[in-house]
Amino acid sequence: MIRIKICCIGSADEAALAVRCGASALGLVSEMPSGPGVISEACIAQVAATVPPPVATFLLTSRTDPVEIAAQHRRCRTTTVQLCDRLPKGGHAALRELLPGISLVQVVHVTHRASVDEALSAAHEVDALLLDSGNQNLAVKELGGTGRTHDWSLSAQIVARSSVPVFLAGGLRADNVGEAIHSVRPFGLDLCTSVRTDDHLDEKKLRAFMAAVAAAGG
Repeated sequence: MIRIKICCIGSADEAALAVRCGASALGLVSEMPSGPGVISEACIAQVAATVPPPVATFLLTSRTDPVEIAAQHRRCRTTTVQLCDRLPKGGHAALRELLPGISLVQVVHVTHRASVDEALSAAHEVDALLLDSGNQNLAVKELGGTGRTHDWSLSAQIVARSSVPVFLAGGLRADNVGEAIHSVRPFGLDLCTSVRTDDHLDEKKLRAFMAAVAAAGG
């Protein structure tokens, strides 16, 4: 069964709603250079403490220094760290030592064919990959929450060759998720903007998305 991660969770009530609707994981967004869903570290810790196992809680971080990421995680206390930007060489190994027992998920922003090699290299360092549609080369980095799709044929290549599970993110909606599942065959799906209305998680949209996933055989 395909896993569903609902990102941009803003409160314990939203977390509970996502879990009721069948989410396997929840994304909690810390400070970012751009994009939606940012909440304080205190709020992240508060929400994460309310989430029942086995639902995973992801701390989304834009930081790239392993010591800073580890300190941030200790304040937020999630089960997983989602690395939204590239780490320096040796950064993942350093994080492993600093955060034993915490899962690491590396985001790769699929912008061109070189993204395939980047993802397959990162797969050796982490527990899972998440393929998104940001752009790290802009003056103000886009590290997620763009609402855009990317070239799913590249994502499919990554899924087929990756040594770890792969989540697909970027512009997923009820009306395109079936195509995404059949084209990419990911381990999981990650979404934010398409299931929110006026900056709040929308139960009707979320249930429609879950129904579309089920209809696609997910």
